[in-house]
Amino acid sequence: MTSEPDRWGERLPRRLGLWSTVAVLVGSTIGSGIFRTPAVVAERVPDLGLFALAWVLGGVVALAGALTLAELAAAMPRTGGIYVYIREAFGRLPAFLFGWCELMILRPSAYGALAITSSEYLWRLVGADGAALLAPLPLSRAQLTAAAMLIVVAIVNIRGVRLGALVQNVSTVIKVAAILAIIVLGVALVPTAPELAAPAGAGAGAGTSAATFGLAMVSILWAYDGWSDAGFVSGEVRDPQRALPRSFILGTLAVVVLYLAVNAVYASVIPIAEMPGSPLIAADVATRLIGPVGATLVAAAVMVSTFGTLNGTMMTGPRVFFAMAEDGLFFRRIAAIHPVYGTPSAAIILSVLLGVVFVASRSFAELADGFVVGIWPFYALAVAAVFVLRRRRPELERPYRVVGYPLVPLLFLVASIYLLGSYAVTTPWTFAVNVAVIAAGAPIYALWLRRQG
Repeated sequence: MTSEPDRWGERLPRRLGLWSTVAVLVGSTIGSGIFRTPAVVAERVPDLGLFALAWVLGGVVALAGALTLAELAAAMPRTGGIYVYIREAFGRLPAFLFGWCELMILRPSAYGALAITSSEYLWRLVGADGAALLAPLPLSRAQLTAAAMLIVVAIVNIRGVRLGALVQNVSTVIKVAAILAIIVLGVALVPTAPELAAPAGAGAGAGTSAATFGLAMVSILWAYDGWSDAGFVSGEVRDPQRALPRSFILGTLAVVVLYLAVNAVYASVIPIAEMPGSPLIAADVATRLIGPVGATLVAAAVMVSTFGTLNGTMMTGPRVFFAMAEDGLFFRRIAAIHPVYGTPSAAIILSVLLGVVFVASRSFAELADGFVVGIWPFYALAVAAVFVLRRRRPELERPYRVVGYPLVPLLFLVASIYLLGSYAVTTPWTFAVNVAVIAAGAPIYALWLRRQG
C-alpha cells in the first residue's frame, strides 16, 4: 500500500485531520506529570508566588516553542519533525545525533516511564502490590504489565494511524475530563468549605536559589513536554500547511490553560508547605473534596491518562527512526511501510523492543531524568533552525510565520540555556552521562558513513 511521494516527498498516507493532530499533541503532553509534579515543584520552590510563577513561565516557554515549530512544520510537513528541522538547518550530523539520542535515551525512557506509571496505577486500582516480584523472573508485576502495555500500543499503531488516532482521541477526552472535574470541584467546593481553604502560606521563598528554581522548571517542563509531538506525524496530516500551525497553537494553549487552572485548585486545597508531603497531589485534593472515592477516581484517571500518552508517544517517536532510515542514516529496513496498513511498522517494532528493555532495567526516576536532559539541547537546535532557515532559504514557502519573531524564539533559547545550566549545576553526574551518550553518536555517525561509502 506504499504510495507515491507527495509534493513534500512523503510516502506515508495523509490520514490525520486537525482535531486528531491536536489530540496527539494534548494527549502526548498530559500524562502523569500534572497529577504528581506539583508536589515536586513545591518541595524545590516552597513559596506560593514562586510556585505560581514557575508554572506560568513553563507555559510561556512551551508556547514559545510551539509557536516557533509551527512555522517549521508548515514549511516542511515531513515525517520526523525536529529531526527534519535540524537536518535542514544544521546538516546531517546534528540530525543524526538527535536520532541517536532518541534511540539510546529519549524514546525508551519515555516509553518506560509512561508504561510503568500506568501499570502501577492499574495494580493500585485492583488492590494489589505492583512492586511484588514474580518468581522465577526478577521482574515485578508492574514491569511485566508495563511491557504488555507497550506491546498493545505497538499493535494498535501498526494496525493503522486512524486506529491509533481513535485511541488517542478517546483517552485525551477522558484525561481532559478528569482535569476539568478537579477544576470544577475545586471552584464549587472550596469557597463553601472553609476547612479546605486554609491559608496557602508564603513559604520560604528566600531560600530558593536560581539553580533550585531552574531544577523546579525541569520538573514543570517534563509535565509540559509533548508540545512538539505534532511535528513528528507531520507527514500523515491532511492539509498540513493549515492544520499543523493550528494544531501546535491550539493544543499547547489548551494544555497551558488546564495546567494553570488545576494548579490553582491544588494550591487552594493544600497549603504550599504541605504539598511536598502529597506526592499524589491530585488524589489528595480529590479526597479532601469528595472523600475516599476521589482517590480511586484519580487513580483511574492517571492510569488512562498515562496509557493515552504512551499511545501518543508510540504514534510519534517511531517516525524519527523512519525518517532517519529514509535519509540513509539508519538501517533501510526501518523505513519499511506496512503493505496493508500504511504505517512505519518496522520502526514501531524497534521502538517497542527498546521500551521493553528499559522497562525491565530502569526505575521511573532514572527514566524521567534521562528524557528531560536529553531532549532539551535538540529542542533548542530546532527552535534556532527558524533563524538559520529564514536567512539561508528565504524562498521557502511559509504559510505561517511565528508570531513575535525574533523575540519568541529567542525567549525559548534563553530558557533552554538556563534550564540546562541549572540541571548541570544541581545534577552534574546525570548531566555528564547524558552529554557523553549524545557525544558518542559522533563516531557512530562516522562509522555509519564509512559503512555506507
